[in-house]
Amino acid sequence: MIDTKASILIVEDEPSIRVSMTQVLTEVGYQVRSAEGGFAALAELRQLIPDILLSDLNMPGMSGFELLSVVRLRFPSVHTVAMSGAFSGREVPSGVAADAFYQKGASIESLLRILAAMPHVVPFLPDEPSTAQEPIWVQPDVRRDGEKSCGTISCPDCLRTFSLALGSSNRLVHEADCIYCGSLIHYAVMQPAERIPVEVLQWVRAEETSQFANLSQSDS
Repeated sequence: MIDTKASILIVEDEPSIRVSMTQVLTEVGYQVRSAEGGFAALAELRQLIPDILLSDLNMPGMSGFELLSVVRLRFPSVHTVAMSGAFSGREVPSGVAADAFYQKGASIESLLRILAAMPHVVPFLPDEPSTAQEPIWVQPDVRRDGEKSCGTISCPDCLRTFSLALGSSNRLVHEADCIYCGSLIHYAVMQPAERIPVEVLQWVRAEETSQFANLSQSDS
């Protein structure tokens, strides 16, 4: 019997396939949500983490190959199933970060057997965003033309890297939206030592003191 508490997130860019799979899996007892692509799936994951993620491999924007790699890194408790019509057999294609593989066009019974074999993990809500979120430190590019400096930042959600114009205000922590997944990113601009605010130096020293104390306790 299907555990009705098990939740699945289907990621498929073809609407007809996405809708039909959602209907079938809902009818047999799964709690089903769906997303039309990799970036939409990451937005769903930020809201509620499923037990199982079932993802197509060939999708525009963020492919299933990339999405599954991000999920394995950021959400290791989620069991993943890759699906594609470009590969055959039951083995997970080489280089795909998934726990199982479903060949599109195979019987729905084979998919149900794959899903039933996935260990059940109780879903949980991600932590609420913290107003004191630790920022990502960004090294500004050297500019001599008086233009606003730019930097390269890596999104902690989708792991993609992009350039942005760095904030020029006196605030220590700035905000930016990822140009790919739209996730809010907090960042701080690295400055020469003589220009680092006193509160930052105090924070660094406190972190070093804490780490030293932890090491001392582990050695004793």
